[in-house]
This record gives sequence, structure tokens and C-alpha cells, in this order.
Amino acid sequence: MNINFNNIDMKTWSRAETYKYFTETVSTVIYSINVTIDITILRNALKIKGLKFFPTYLYLITKVMGKHHEFLMAIHDNTLGYFDYRTPFYPVFHEDDKTITFIWTEYNNDFDIFYKNYTSDIKQYGKVHGTMLPKGAPPANNYIISCVPWFSFNSISMQLQNARNYYAPIFESGKFTEINGIITMPLSITVNHAAIDGYHIKLFLDDLQWEVNHPEKWIKNVK
Repeated sequence: MNINFNNIDMKTWSRAETYKYFTETVSTVIYSINVTIDITILRNALKIKGLKFFPTYLYLITKVMGKHHEFLMAIHDNTLGYFDYRTPFYPVFHEDDKTITFIWTEYNNDFDIFYKNYTSDIKQYGKVHGTMLPKGAPPANNYIISCVPWFSFNSISMQLQNARNYYAPIFESGKFTEINGIITMPLSITVNHAAIDGYHIKLFLDDLQWEVNHPEKWIKNVK
């Protein structure tokens, strides 16, 4: 997919004053919101299909971000704007020496294609040690997304340094919890207030939960 960058016209943008406030009047405000996602329907659907959760998680977060310009914002060539989509940049855990490396997988709106691309990237780069970026540096539209599958959590707070012009959100999920047949997953979302307000996160989460609850709309015939 081609990476397009759309410039924002500060004269007509409704959030222009909010943006100026968080970039000019006060210091950079980075905040994290921690929520619990009901993944019961999704988890059961993936088990039936024999599909892995992690690449599905990457796909859904990226897909939903594409519906919300606030989550796509960046400073590119000294210009404020937003990408058409983002590219997930994620860690791979090495069981043998308990280290991580980072790789990325190009997003595709077709889940089948994205899942196959992820599988190919893991096969080619997933066991490479000795470098943090075995596939090379990610494209400019990347965002960080990760998972700590060993434990659940109530809250995670990311401390970002020199994040004044860093607008890509950061996602961290945790270990699933099952109670009375309901499976939930903690999810932490860290954002720059210059780009994203709490209301935007509310809209994002509404769309994410809908996608999670309707896997039949986007799962086809992954092989």
C-alpha cells in the first residue's frame, strides 16, 4: 500500500486552538488510558478457525485507527498532517535467551492478506538475534504495539522522553482473564494530548469493540 500524508490546514481545522495549547502554552502532555476489552466472541472465533490472536490484535488496532485521523497524526517534513494508515511495529520475544527484537508488518485492510504477511515476516525475521531491527527500520507511519502475555494489569503508564512531536499512539495488552465464560483483555493506550483527546479514545474503543464482536465481517479463509 502507498503511504499518503495529508496536510492539515490550521486555518480550518476545528482542533487548531487545542493543538496550539498543548504544543505552545503548556509542556507536552502524554497520558495513558487503561481499559478492559471483552474478547469472548473473537477468541472463540479464532479458535474455531485455528488462527493466532497476536496478528489479529495487530490487524484490528491498525484497522480501527484508520477510521480516526487523530490516531494517524504526525509531523512529516516539518508539516502537521495525518497518514492514510499506520504500520504496526512490534516486539518479538525469543524464548531461548529471553530477549526481544522489533519487526514490522505492512498493513493491509484485507485480514487474510495481512495475516499471511505477518506469518511471512515472523518466518523470515522472527528468529534473528543480534540486532534490534532484523527487517530494518520501520516506515514513517509506524506505531508501537505490544503485549505482555505473562500477567494481567490494572494500569500501565508509559514515560516518553522527548515526545514533543511524537503523535503515534502506543498500545499494550496483557494476559487474558476468563470468568464465567467471559474472556477479557487489559489494554493500555498512550497518546499525546496535542493529537488525541479522551473523546477520540472513546470513539476508537467503540469501533474496536464492534470489530471484536463481529469477526465474521472480516475473517474470510485464511490458510
